[in-house]
Amino acid sequence: MFSRANGKGQTRMSTENRVSDVMEARLRAAFTPRSLRIEDESESHRGHAGYQEGGQSHFHVALDAPELDSLTRIARHRAVHKALGQDLVTQIHALRLTLG
Repeated sequence: MFSRANGKGQTRMSTENRVSDVMEARLRAAFTPRSLRIEDESESHRGHAGYQEGGQSHFHVALDAPELDSLTRIARHRAVHKALGQDLVTQIHALRLTLG
């Protein structure tokens, strides 16, 4: 399952080369997701540090993948950060992870 929701809870799919699209591609390349949800939460941070017009700065990623099953919580987070890559992680102001 993959869905992408904007900060208002509305699901949308996009073919644009956005940060969220790159995130999805990299996570799918690194893991075999049982479920993957990437939510752009940027709008709920309007006026806060790191907010940029058009979003793509604050994300929630919910990922359940067998590769994460035997890892500790810290190791899961490190694995996701590694899969996303330093170049992408530095473009994101906030990344909230729910990993299973």
